[in-house]
Amino acid sequence: MNNGIADGVWPVMITPFTENNTIDYDGVLELLHWYDSQNVSGIFAVCQSSEMFFLTWEERLELITFIRKNLPSKLGLIASGHVEKDLQEQIRQANRFIETGIDSYVFISNQFASQDEGDDVAKKRIETLLSNIDGNSFGVYECPYPYKRLLTPELLSWCAKTEKFGFLKDTCCNLSELKAKIKAVEGTPLKIYNANAATLLESLKMGAAGYSGVMANFHAGLYVWLCANYAKQKETASQVQDLLGMASIVECQYYPVNAKYHCQLEGLDLNLFSRVQDFTQFTSSRRLEVEQLRRTVNLFETLVLGK
Repeated sequence: MNNGIADGVWPVMITPFTENNTIDYDGVLELLHWYDSQNVSGIFAVCQSSEMFFLTWEERLELITFIRKNLPSKLGLIASGHVEKDLQEQIRQANRFIETGIDSYVFISNQFASQDEGDDVAKKRIETLLSNIDGNSFGVYECPYPYKRLLTPELLSWCAKTEKFGFLKDTCCNLSELKAKIKAVEGTPLKIYNANAATLLESLKMGAAGYSGVMANFHAGLYVWLCANYAKQKETASQVQDLLGMASIVECQYYPVNAKYHCQLEGLDLNLFSRVQDFTQFTSSRRLEVEQLRRTVNLFETLVLGK
C-alpha cells in the first residue's frame, strides 16, 4: 500500500445497482471515468455512500477488486468496508482488501469502541488491528452510522505518531475542533480531509489537505478548483465557497438517489436503484431541485470561473 495520500478531492463513491438489485458494474465503470474527468485526486470506495452496510462481504470484495482493476491510472484508491462487529473478522477482511492493491485501508471510527466506551478502549482496539493487519497505510472515517464517534485530538495524535495513518475523513463540522485536530497531526504523515462543505475553505486555510464528502458526487470540479486555488484567488475562492455551502443542502434531500439522478443528468447511464432508499420516493419536486442545482452550478462556472 502507498503510505502517501495525495492532497485534494476524494469523492465518496456511490454504488450503482441493477433492477435485479445486483451491483451494476457497467455503471461503476462509467462512474470511474466520470470521477477521472473531474480531475479528482482519488476515490474513497466501499464507504457509507457506497451503501457498504447493505453489501455482503462477497460483494464488498468483488466491488473493490473490480474498481482496482479498472481504476484510471492517475487516480488513487482508498477503501473501507469495515463493518463487521467481530474483531477477528475485521482483521481477516482488512487483509483481503489490502491484497487487492488499494493505496490505503480506512477504518470506521465507531468500530474502535462502543458508544459508552472511552478512548482507552478504542486505543487498545486500534493497537490490535495494527498488529494483525499486513499494511502500512491506513485511514479513519468518522462515519455517522451506526453512531458518530469523533476522534479526539489526543487519540488522533497517537494514531499519527504510529506513522501508519495517512488519512482522516473528518465529520465534526466544527472549525475549532478541526483546528485542534490539524494541530495534533502537524509533522506527521496523517492528513485531514474535511467532509463538510460549509467549513471547507476555512479548514483549507488552517491546513486541511482537501475534501472527501458527498457533494463531490454532484460537482466535484468545483471542489477540485477550490482546493487548488483557494490561496491564489482569494476573492473567487470565497464566492465558490458560498455556492458550495449553499448547494450542500441537497445532501439532506434524498441521498444517494439524488446523486445518482445528478449523474444521469451528467450523461451517465445509471439507474436510481438503492438499497438504502426507496427510489420511487424520489419525487418530481426533488428531481426539479437537483436539475435547478445543476443549472445554477453550470451558470456559476461560466460566469465566475469562465469555464
